[in-house]
Amino acid sequence: MPAGRERVSSRMQSLPTKPLRGFSKTVRNANMPAPMLNLERSLGWSIGLLAAVFALFEITPLDLWVQDRLFDFQREAWLIDGREPAGRVLFYTGPKAAIIAFGALLLVSLVLPASWRTRLPVAFRSRRRGWALFLTLGLVPAAIGWSKSATNVFCPSEIRRYGGDVPYVRVLESYPVGDRPQRRGRCFPGGHASGGFALLALAGLAHDRRGQWLGIGIGLTVGSLMGFYQMAKGAHYLSHTLITALVAWIGFLLLQKAVGVVSRPNDADGFPFMDSRNTQPR
Repeated sequence: MPAGRERVSSRMQSLPTKPLRGFSKTVRNANMPAPMLNLERSLGWSIGLLAAVFALFEITPLDLWVQDRLFDFQREAWLIDGREPAGRVLFYTGPKAAIIAFGALLLVSLVLPASWRTRLPVAFRSRRRGWALFLTLGLVPAAIGWSKSATNVFCPSEIRRYGGDVPYVRVLESYPVGDRPQRRGRCFPGGHASGGFALLALAGLAHDRRGQWLGIGIGLTVGSLMGFYQMAKGAHYLSHTLITALVAWIGFLLLQKAVGVVSRPNDADGFPFMDSRNTQPR
């Protein structure tokens, strides 16, 4: 090789190398676990998504379009009869009782002496994460219930379009002059589904990425089933269910911060949830 090329080659080899911005500084082999999601980093865009979803349903007829497909105008009946016992047990009273029982057992586990807590499953040994889950199960439905009394929105089955006696009015709209109901509506957001979506906080107990997705999946599945049941019997709109899900997730993240929970990502992977800091679980 000519002397000039040898000098250029040696200089290039001596230059310091830097990883590309947004990529991991380490090379992960096949045996290393996938990095955990940094749930805290989803707070900002979750709030933005909440505002966007709210605006979408305020300026479009999407809620009515969905409800029209769940209502039989010829029979004047909803897709699901809310008085049918089996469906009510499976999607209303049953899930509600199970979530309350789970919350009660969780509270018992949180007040156990430290020596007894070592016998619990690993996911339930952190008091802070347990308190974040318990508070989410209790405070999110409570906050949703309070807001229902303040928004003055009626359920689909109560508006004239579906056989009710009140006009359809969105959250930020005013009632027509001379057509204001004597009673207040108590339908927005979705109170029943809030208990199911509060289970999204199970993701905070996880010790690996798979467990985080499992917790998120459980919360989304239970909340969505409870929410769809309410929609299909005329008790809520789609917007109520989606906004309740986002409020539950945001509430969980804020409560984690309030009790001092720190994320435990173990690597960076270029994803919006990922963080390169190696923090220890608390």
